[in-house]
Amino acid sequence: MKTLNIDIETRSSNEIKYGVRKYVDSEDFAILLFAYSVDGGVVEVVDFTSGEDVPLEVNRALTDPSVTKIAFNAAFERTCIARAMGRPLPPEQWRDTMIWGMELGLPASLEQMAKYLKVPQQKDTEGKRLIRKFCIPQKDGMFNDDYDSEDWELFRSYVAQDVRTEMSIADELEAYPIASSEWELWALDQRINDRGIGVDMDLVYAALDLDGVASVVAKDKLQQITGLANPNSVMQLKNWLGTQGVAVASIGKAQVDEILANNQTPQIVRDALLLRQATSNSSIKKYDMLARATCQDGRIHGILQFYGASRTGRWAGRLLQVQNLPRGSLKPDELGQARDFVKAQDSEALDILWGDVPEVLKSLIRSALIPSDGHEFIVSDFSAIEARVIAWLAGEEWVLDTFREGHDIYKATADQMFHLGGVDKVDKAMRQRGKVATLALGYQGGTGALQAMGALNMGIKEEELQGLVNAWRKANPNIVRFWKRVEKAAKRALEFGTKVSLRGTGIKFYVRDHFLMIELPNGRSIAYANATLEGDRIRYEGKIMASSTFQKLDTYGGKLVENIVQATARDVLGESMLRLEALGYKIVAHVHDEVIIDVPKGATNIDEINELMAVNPEWAEGLPLAAAGFRSDFYMKD
Repeated sequence: MKTLNIDIETRSSNEIKYGVRKYVDSEDFAILLFAYSVDGGVVEVVDFTSGEDVPLEVNRALTDPSVTKIAFNAAFERTCIARAMGRPLPPEQWRDTMIWGMELGLPASLEQMAKYLKVPQQKDTEGKRLIRKFCIPQKDGMFNDDYDSEDWELFRSYVAQDVRTEMSIADELEAYPIASSEWELWALDQRINDRGIGVDMDLVYAALDLDGVASVVAKDKLQQITGLANPNSVMQLKNWLGTQGVAVASIGKAQVDEILANNQTPQIVRDALLLRQATSNSSIKKYDMLARATCQDGRIHGILQFYGASRTGRWAGRLLQVQNLPRGSLKPDELGQARDFVKAQDSEALDILWGDVPEVLKSLIRSALIPSDGHEFIVSDFSAIEARVIAWLAGEEWVLDTFREGHDIYKATADQMFHLGGVDKVDKAMRQRGKVATLALGYQGGTGALQAMGALNMGIKEEELQGLVNAWRKANPNIVRFWKRVEKAAKRALEFGTKVSLRGTGIKFYVRDHFLMIELPNGRSIAYANATLEGDRIRYEGKIMASSTFQKLDTYGGKLVENIVQATARDVLGESMLRLEALGYKIVAHVHDEVIIDVPKGATNIDEINELMAVNPEWAEGLPLAAAGFRSDFYMKD
């Protein structure tokens, strides 16, 4: 036996939306059906409800390192089977067809991926109904055990068909193999998610209690101010705002922030909107997720999705959405005291010191993530990695020299843009211009990108924006040229079907079937499905943030450069994490370009971690890397 394809059907009173580790944490968790195929052969179904058992040969294969176990979203099968067997199943022995498809920019669901690829074996559409019937508790909390019914026979057929569909997808993807280094990184991702990260449940429950009290008080005050029967009603509140001379089409966050920032806004409107924010503190949902998703071991698992960001391959957040936690207004040295007051539910002290309990709770969400007993976190973060990578790929030598010499890139950018006579001549206002230009303009953005980065809120006038764009582009001619080179190479590959190399970068463009592929410096390729050249436009099919469906999208030089740079930065991070783990460091999470390591208290040298982070991969000679870190008794932003 060389391969074992697996799909299972399970039941649990814990909802799967809180993660597979929480799902299997329930005492009533059970595997109902186990479908498998040995070496691509006939699919067999083991029905545990009728007393059947997995054949001995298959049972042994589950822990045999010479047998590759394959599943679609393998994290689910691997975790569930490990729970049932009472022993861990090493991810190195598994392969995930879902990840394989995602690396080609395909939909992440089995049904959608099969339809997109038009494989001969499609997913049975009866599945959702059958899963609701047999896998989810009924209103009385009991499970449907009608295992002699016609529906149960349909369910047996359904799980077998899932295996056939997965194998059919794998056959289609065989022409697009994934590098072994990617599977190594996926296995590391699985180990990090298996490990999980500690949660301070005392803080979580105290925060939820404080928010409950604060919300009731705020709602009462809001009702008194507005006179509304239900001030949480969007329609009622919008109508009331209109009577106060503030007509709005929406009361979303952006619109409310705009109203609050307007000096002409009446004080009664300002008070009402602030109170409404207190009653609908979206940040408190993070505490609720922590309360619901934390497992019996006191840890939350599965908060990272490998290859969750289409095309670049960067990780995406799940459950807690750790990549999107609010920073809050409290300073790092205030967090410890605020945590103590929250745990003591001392709202009076919180109000005296900071004047805004909901804001304090928002500031403390990160700090709910804690190290193991007797341990601490070391957080190490790459410094300006995207600015480094784009300069390295484009050959913008003055930027590279700035990083190599350890200068402030924002000051150096301002000096280069405005010829100020050296970085020591750059004042705070000019540095701000250098900063926003560096962050906003690297991917062919214009004045809109500057505004989106908050240029106007930084005190930069709107009439200055185009001048900033022009000055930055003049100061970075090689990056501007890089946008054009990348777009030209992609179009040439699509038009003629030839491989096009960008000299000096290690980047190659080629077409394989209907995919536009971009090979990165480390040899990994990112993919654009069903890519075409329509007139002068590069088009492909993909998913956007606001939709789960695939649609035609446009791209261009700057956007392709953004994908290349972010994908390359992701590969640098991946190699750093593999290096750290190989030396015994336990990564419990990573966010954007930083890693969070759980280490024995006081036993680890931060400089050593930073140096390990900043080791150049073999394929990135000349890329000036740097990392900085700190130690803490809870997760925070330094």
